Amino acid sequence: MTTVSASIQGLLGLLQLGQRTRAAAGVEELGFIAVNETRVVLAYRQAALWLDGDARRVAALSGVPHVDPGTPYVQWLARLFRELAPLPAPRAVDVHALPPLLAEEWGSWLPAHALAVPLPHAGSGRQGVLLLARDEAWGEDELTLTGELGALFGHALFALRPRERWWRALVTLLRTRRLWWKIALGVLVAAAIPVRLSALAPAEVTPTDPFVVRSPLDGVIDRLAVVPNQAVARGAPLFDLDATTLRGRYASARKAYETALEEYRQSAQLAVTDDKSKLQMAERLGDLKQKQVDLDYTADQLARVQVKAERAGVAVFADVNDWTGRAVSVGEKVLVLADPAKVELTGYLPVGDQLALKPGADVTFYPKASPFTAYHARVDSVAYKAAPTDEGILAYRIKAHFVGSGVPPRLGLMGTARLYGGHVPLAYLLLRRPLATLRQWLG
Repeated sequence: MTTVSASIQGLLGLLQLGQRTRAAAGVEELGFIAVNETRVVLAYRQAALWLDGDARRVAALSGVPHVDPGTPYVQWLARLFRELAPLPAPRAVDVHALPPLLAEEWGSWLPAHALAVPLPHAGSGRQGVLLLARDEAWGEDELTLTGELGALFGHALFALRPRERWWRALVTLLRTRRLWWKIALGVLVAAAIPVRLSALAPAEVTPTDPFVVRSPLDGVIDRLAVVPNQAVARGAPLFDLDATTLRGRYASARKAYETALEEYRQSAQLAVTDDKSKLQMAERLGDLKQKQVDLDYTADQLARVQVKAERAGVAVFADVNDWTGRAVSVGEKVLVLADPAKVELTGYLPVGDQLALKPGADVTFYPKASPFTAYHARVDSVAYKAAPTDEGILAYRIKAHFVGSGVPPRLGLMGTARLYGGHVPLAYLLLRRPLATLRQWLG
């Protein structure tokens, strides 16, 4: 009957201790409760709390408000707790099984019988040990209670543990050699994965077989009869050159021709009766022919002042205002006539991103005006020599034709082309640019 009453009293004390433990605000308060208030569950004379982890130490002593780690008693307890590890379950401490030095000093510090209670938690393993000591031996029913007691304090320690920052946990994880071996193996496997080598290049949609309209004369463009992207028919006027100077030259040449003609007629009339006039008539005839050539040449130039389309197409140029009033020379390109249904892709691959491209290589064109649209093409030719672009970048000109049965992109569309080469290891794709730069420095 007495044993049953003691067990009930111990369970009631365990409930009371649980309430006090849940109300603890920190590890220090929890340690004070563990070494001083556990008497409501078990009878003991002395108690000590040992915490595991990074800072292994004696955290609390019964009857002592603060623990001085430099005292002989605390140092002896620290050696004792290290000797008790590992401790999977509560057990009575066998003094005779301890090292001789610890066993000899036992009587100076603790009563004869001590009980070591581990404080475990499923998420972190053993977190500490609670040592209870008294003069009487420990019973089996008390060992059962200490198991629940250790679980109670272990859970409380886990709940009150300092929250470790994520970067500290990462540093701790990276300190393990096994993890580094796994990372190195993963990097090697990933570096050997075959990927397709590619590069990005600015590109535009250009006509396949354009007809270049050039200036037929040296002069100044008076006006343009078309606007950019206007469809024109064959024979339609495109632009006019300023004819003021040519008209003056034509009038002067015509006047000179008429004068030479009249002089020739007079010489021809006099040549009938005068032998000397026959010689002048031959001279006047040569001069008349020269004036006729000058007049025909000037008339031909005047007729070429208006430039007309030699074939149908779309007028391709930037802006009307760029050409109106501009001086041009013979053969200078003014605009282009193109068929909007016959287009190709022209890309400019920078020298630093050069790939081993061959005719037939795949190209994907992403227009800037429609980022969610893509056109597929295949390389036709790659320039043998790099040339500066309008932006001053040294690049290789690449020509490609569009594939597929869809509607071709609009003429003049600008965008970015992704050029695909062969398959290479992932390590080569990532290190290609750094290795090229390093080679330039080291030779």
